[in-house]
Amino acid sequence: MIKRQILIFAVVALLVPLTANAQPETCPNSQELEEVQDHEEFLRALQTVVPETYQKGELAEMYTDWRVITALPFPKTVGREQDEIYYEMAKNFCGKEVAEKSWLARLYFPKWEGTSVSALEGQIFVAKSQQQGWFVWFQYH
Repeated sequence: MIKRQILIFAVVALLVPLTANAQPETCPNSQELEEVQDHEEFLRALQTVVPETYQKGELAEMYTDWRVITALPFPKTVGREQDEIYYEMAKNFCGKEVAEKSWLARLYFPKWEGTSVSALEGQIFVAKSQQQGWFVWFQYH
């Protein structure tokens, strides 16, 4: 019984801080976003935004090798079991207009293999501003 209570407490302690902080600091202005359907353009943009987002601080080296799992405009994630939940998150955080002009990138970081299951995969919500180009407006992992 005590072991079970400790386990429940540990799970809650680990999950609550993660979910409490899982929201963007600010939402993009949907009027300033471009609608982009060009998959190749998005993949080229990831070559810049992924390093800018992940390769910081002490653990930057762990993120230098990465692969794309998913690279889709959010509306095209509908019906894709592994991806659709992120579209719902994007709509919940910043509204349907922002989500419909944004892309999901799910990434795999092989240097974390065998070290951290939670760091193996990252998810970023990306959009293109008419003024500033591509940017990450939310990083989930």
